[in-house]
Amino acid sequence: MATYIVLSRYTQQGIAKIKESPARTDAVRQMARTLGVELKAWYLLMGRYDILTLWEAPNDETMAKLMLSIGSTGNVTTETLRAITEDEFRKIVAALP
Repeated sequence: MATYIVLSRYTQQGIAKIKESPARTDAVRQMARTLGVELKAWYLLMGRYDILTLWEAPNDETMAKLMLSIGSTGNVTTETLRAITEDEFRKIVAALP
């Protein structure tokens, strides 16, 4: 499974209905499960971003489907980062010419 870090910001629509955010998070978690994606951690942030989430997904395509589905609701904007573990990094470096 690949690991992803997602940084999110509430849109005006999302912040206007902030009290619905816990239920929306539960719905996203359930939708993710149907795609084979697991939400590993969720954090409220103070600063440039509002939310940081950690995910595990089988591949980039599946994660893109999830992020597009989340974005289409209009409540948050997202920035997705593919996180490479130290073991993965070592394999990549070992395979360099």
